[in-house]
Amino acid sequence: MITNIPWSEMARATLERNYSQWIFRTPVRSDGQRIHELISLCPPLDENSAYCNFLQSIHFQKTCILAEQQDEILGFISAYRKPEKPLELFIWQVAVHPDARGKGLAFDMLKKLLSQENLQDIEAIETTITKDNQGSWNLFKKFDRENGLRGQVSTFLDETRHFDGQHETEYLYRIPLESIPQT
Repeated sequence: MITNIPWSEMARATLERNYSQWIFRTPVRSDGQRIHELISLCPPLDENSAYCNFLQSIHFQKTCILAEQQDEILGFISAYRKPEKPLELFIWQVAVHPDARGKGLAFDMLKKLLSQENLQDIEAIETTITKDNQGSWNLFKKFDRENGLRGQVSTFLDETRHFDGQHETEYLYRIPLESIPQT
């Protein structure tokens, strides 16, 4: 018998491998400054104010995740449900400490975030990426492959038209989440 299960359940099943090297958790108020310091180590990410990172850790904590190892924050994803489309999750930033790169942490954080009970109903994710941010392109292309290669890329904010040449063009990458056939 074939049944469809939501992507979040499939992700939970794949997360059973040993994550002893990382602890994933919801950020809290006291993480704001350390998150800000992590993001400052992660160019080309835009470094917002520390206040912004505190707000993410307080107001948006249920749609964000951080990864620690020995009480050091090594990764952080900030996200939020889109107000006009609450079944879509906008991934704002993905930050991975330089010492933790190349180990699959960003992908694991994304899967862990989407497997949370409060995000079970998410049908698609969106993010914006500048042309030269190869780490983000690699992460979201891999995620797109796991979801049936149905992602679409479009211009979101143009360098000239929107930023007056002060910031690179931001491309919107929208990835519908796939239901996985289960036998």
